[in-house]
Amino acid sequence: MSIADLRQKYERNVLLESQLASDPITQFSNWFEEARQGEILEPNAMIVSTVSAEGKPSSRTVLLKGFDQEGLVFFTSYESRKGKDLSGNPNISALFCWLPLQRQVHINGHVVKLSEEASTEYFNSRPEDSRIGAWASIQSQPITRAELEARELHFKEKFGSDIPKPPYWGGYLIVPETIEFWQGRPSRLHDRIKYSKGNDGNWTFTRLSP
Repeated sequence: MSIADLRQKYERNVLLESQLASDPITQFSNWFEEARQGEILEPNAMIVSTVSAEGKPSSRTVLLKGFDQEGLVFFTSYESRKGKDLSGNPNISALFCWLPLQRQVHINGHVVKLSEEASTEYFNSRPEDSRIGAWASIQSQPITRAELEARELHFKEKFGSDIPKPPYWGGYLIVPETIEFWQGRPSRLHDRIKYSKGNDGNWTFTRLSP
């Protein structure tokens, strides 16, 4: 079988205007809970895309760590590739792909850094090995496995169990400007509903052609 012959039928669900919440964060919360209960591996995994100062895009998977009406939160090294991209261009795209449910959520917006207090609070809640990992990894920079493991050992010996947050590590809030919900349907006539935020702060939605 060739790659071109790989096809799936999309007929698990529908997305109708009558089913929608008035705002996209509530709609996202409903879908996220269904993904979580559906035993999807890492339902909070999202692909975030950024653009460098040279106009070159890049994508990677990160983990959503919280959301509310203000937006969606993730954490990373501010010195990573995405951190450097966002320092020059705060625009961002995030994509959740829940294939077992035949659903996607696509978010466009911009980021703002979380406060140092909020980043520290979350960092201190992480498992000890994850906190050490934030020190050991020079994220996005070339390194050998031996060097990485040596750095891990060094910081374990240096900090013990009292591991502070690195000054270059913290959180971002993705402030959504548009949020699109995609539900697979038969014959590739998928449901696409896009919410857009107006200048008055209110959300409106429209159906897009698949």
